[in-house]
Amino acid sequence: MRANFIFSEVWIGLRRNLTMTIAVIITVAVGMAMLGVGLMINAQVSMMKDFWYDKVEVSVFLCTKNTASEACKGKAITDPQTQALQKQIQGLPGVEKVFYEDQVAAYKNFQESFASNKALVAATKAEDMPTSFRVKLTNPDNYQPIVQSLTGQPGVAQVLNQKDLVSKVFELLDKLRGGAIVVAVVLVLAAALLIGNTVRLSAFNRRRETGIMRLVGASNLYIQLPFVMEGLIAGLIGGVFAAVLLILAKVLLFEEIGAQLALGAQIGWNDVASVITLTMAIGVVICVLASFVTLRRYLRV
Repeated sequence: MRANFIFSEVWIGLRRNLTMTIAVIITVAVGMAMLGVGLMINAQVSMMKDFWYDKVEVSVFLCTKNTASEACKGKAITDPQTQALQKQIQGLPGVEKVFYEDQVAAYKNFQESFASNKALVAATKAEDMPTSFRVKLTNPDNYQPIVQSLTGQPGVAQVLNQKDLVSKVFELLDKLRGGAIVVAVVLVLAAALLIGNTVRLSAFNRRRETGIMRLVGASNLYIQLPFVMEGLIAGLIGGVFAAVLLILAKVLLFEEIGAQLALGAQIGWNDVASVITLTMAIGVVICVLASFVTLRRYLRV
């Protein structure tokens, strides 16, 4: 098998169907990038769940002079009420630890969480922060009895389960991940169809050459290989562009959102490298399979 002949045939095929090849490359790049983003979102959500579900707490916000809650009736919680409430919380089943957070500590945590939003931090004062009890549970899923027991107690403005807030964010991310994967699948199918049409046109344009090769006894593999390599090259180039898009998504999307929202856990470059490797392999395999299937159907060998 002459390698020079194979590569010359590949070059001829790519040159004759340049616009179709470019369309294949773009579709593969976008499709694999969308698939990669979906996989990266999946990895990000999994890491966030592992990070936050062990840290979620029940927050018991106490009444202050500035509290607008109807339960407070414009009155701040007294010291005896605070001590009695703390003992009550500690005695509840399922409570592991109880932490009291005053306004100074709450403001410090607020500054750390929203350090990227300087305008918001500058406009907020320590007096604006509510005091609260942070209740760590032995089983974060068993929070309802705690919330029911503390709701409506004297001096309690609001009882909030942080897991409800985190779960809503995860549900949104799951929908975003599913949407990205659906779009990726559609684009992958479109890429497969484009590859099939490109190979079909290439085979039609070179039907005389392939006919001569059959007459002189060329094997099926020898005739099919240039067409399959055209699909492989298009898949590789599309995979490279997809890798660039995924790197940009990591820097401009995941890192920026992580910094703004204080996600607590972010995917690393090892995760991105794994996604890039997987998407490039999928793109190449799809291109090769589409080329091979089209050849078996339209190229009589």
